[in-house]
Parts: sequence; C-alpha cells; structure tokens
Amino acid sequence: MLEEALREIRRGTAEIIDEQRIEALLKAHFETGKQYTVKAGFDPTAPDLHLGHTVLLQKLATFQKYGARIQFLIGDFTAQIGDPTGKSATRKTLSVIQIQENAKSYKEQVFKILDAEKTDVVFNSDWINALGASGMLSLTTTFNVARMLERDDFDKRYKSGTSISISEFIYPLLQGYDSVHLESDIEIGGTDQKFNLLMGRHLQRAYEIGKEQSVLMMPILEGLDGVQKMSKSLNNYIGVADVPNDMFGKVLSISDELMWRYYELLSSKSLAQIEALKCGVSDGLLHPKKVKEELSLEIVARFHSREEAENAKIEFDKVHSFSQIPTEIEVFSFDGEIWIAKALVECKISPSTSQARRDIKQGAVKINQEKVSDEQLQLQSGEYVLQVGKRKFVKVKVNS
Repeated sequence: MLEEALREIRRGTAEIIDEQRIEALLKAHFETGKQYTVKAGFDPTAPDLHLGHTVLLQKLATFQKYGARIQFLIGDFTAQIGDPTGKSATRKTLSVIQIQENAKSYKEQVFKILDAEKTDVVFNSDWINALGASGMLSLTTTFNVARMLERDDFDKRYKSGTSISISEFIYPLLQGYDSVHLESDIEIGGTDQKFNLLMGRHLQRAYEIGKEQSVLMMPILEGLDGVQKMSKSLNNYIGVADVPNDMFGKVLSISDELMWRYYELLSSKSLAQIEALKCGVSDGLLHPKKVKEELSLEIVARFHSREEAENAKIEFDKVHSFSQIPTEIEVFSFDGEIWIAKALVECKISPSTSQARRDIKQGAVKINQEKVSDEQLQLQSGEYVLQVGKRKFVKVKVNS
C-alpha cells in the first residue's frame, strides 16, 4: 500500500523536496491511522478556476485518499497584494468585495474534486490581520533584501529599473507565514511557486515550530494550443464553470500528444489504466479519438454529471460528425441590415471585425452551413445561423 501511495503521489510531479518526510508521514498513517496536513494556497484573483488550477486539486485528492487532511487556503489577504511570481510589473490591487466574491466562487468549485469531510477551508486574513504592526515587522526580519533579489523575476525587474513595491517583497513572507500558522506538513504548488514554497520551510525553521514542511511541485498545464500555459488571458483555457458542450469540445480539441499529459495530470484513472490505454493506441487496437472522448467524458462528468457528459458527446457528434446545427444556440436580433463582420463581433463569436474578415477569407465562416466568401456581405431581413469554425454557432434575426 505504501509503494502504491508513493507512486500515485509522485505521478506527474516536477520536483519533490524532502520526499523522505512524505514517506514517513504515509508510513505513520498506514501503521497508526495518524492524519497529516497538506496545504495548497489559492489567491482569489479571478472568479473561476480552470483545469490548470485543478492539477493541484487532483493531487490534493490523491493525498486525501492516503490519509491527508487538506488545508485549502484562500489567500484573501495576500490577494490584495497579488503574487509577483512571473510578473514584469506590479499588479493592480483588487477590491475586498471582488476578493470575497471570487473566494465564494472557489469554495463552490473545489468540492467537485475534494472531499469536503477531509478539507479545512481557511482564509489567511484571519491570522495575518492578527499579526499587527509589530508582528509584521518581526516577520520582515526573517529574510533579507539581498536574498529576495536572488529571485529571478525580482532580479530582472531590479536590473531593468522596473518598479518593485515593498508589498511584493512581503508577499512570499506572508505565504510562508501561512505554513507557520497552519503548521503544515506538506505544501504543494506549481513549479513557478518554488521560491514561495521554500519560504514556508524557511519560516517554519525560523519560528521554531518543530517541523519543516515537505514541498511538492506540479508542472504548469499547457493550454489548448499545447504550447503556452493554460490561461484565461491567452484564451486557451478550459474553465471549471464551462457548460458541458463547450468543455467536451475543448478537451476533444487537444492534440493526441497532449492528451497523455492531460490524462496524467487530470484523470482519476490509475497509472496502470493509462498505460493500458497507451499500449492500445500504440498497437492500433484503440483509436486516439476514442481514448480522448473517454477523457472528455470523465472531465465533464466530474464538473457536471455523467448524463450531461453523455449528452455533450451526442451533441458534439451531431455537429461535427454529421454536420448538423446544435440543438440550443444563442439568438441575437438586429434592426435593419447589418454587415456580416459586425454581426459576428456583436454576437461574440469573433473578437474584432478584422479577425472576422480574416476568418471569411480563410473559409471559416458559414451562413446556414454554406461558406461565406464576400467579406462585405450585408445581412438583409431574415433569420440566419452564423458559424465560425467548428464550435461557434449563433442564430441571427434581422428585422426589416
């Protein structure tokens, strides 16, 4: 059992610091039933999570399977500063109301993966506010500026003369102090968080709490393009709150090569089951599309239901395999004739008229399932189904 647990915990990881301590914690659990704590922090800087965030959630769920109590930390205080990791400039400050609304959304989404009975949802404002001025001052004495400037993103900004606020220097100290207050046994995060994660070990030692947390780092999940990290700003993400049809189609759109990385980091299938699928594809016994459909069904079912996942597959096949129009599409109305490019923008299936014109030139735009070639086309009175690419459909009513 111990070896199985270690294999699943190592699965997909980029780096583990002090794995021996993790092994000791697992051994104690299997022998005596003793629980241990695993912390993961999320700053509620946006209302919705995407599958990139759930890489950590899946790992937390694995730890729960093997005896861990999860400390799901919502950084409502630190979100007011904004994590400087990977940033080339100081981030804009979020309002308290925005943070509270985002935090509420996070709580609703995470328990689609985590076991609520084995999870403590905590907010770091509870103990950071209690630190007070003297406590905050004491915290800043535990680390020096020279060490802080060794951090790659700070080093680049310092050398280029780009502003670095004092609050950004304090951010990693506050994240580390979270581990002091919670007395975490393990903390997990992305590879880009290494500096902040190690700060937790440093501060647990500095505050003499009697332990130093192990650190487990997960790789950053690539987005739909297979190149850049999954990000809303890059529009290559799959949102946890996406509707079933969109979620199913997006997962199915990833490359065959990227599919295996998604399986490793997102699927609840065991490593042995995934290896069997790989062998099936390699031997020609399984078609990659069928294996990808299985992954799509699993992910949609996780965040919605199995029935909705099956319906999403039926709808996808209807549109893509049989070239039919989706059952449910949004309807837009316009008074008087409208330029096709403007209609595509107004219906939110094209980001700009220039992009709409490019899509028309490339044959990606259809009206009533017929390709459009005239980029100056004016839509007259009537009803039309507009389509961009394979997944974007709207119905347009032009009133005379």
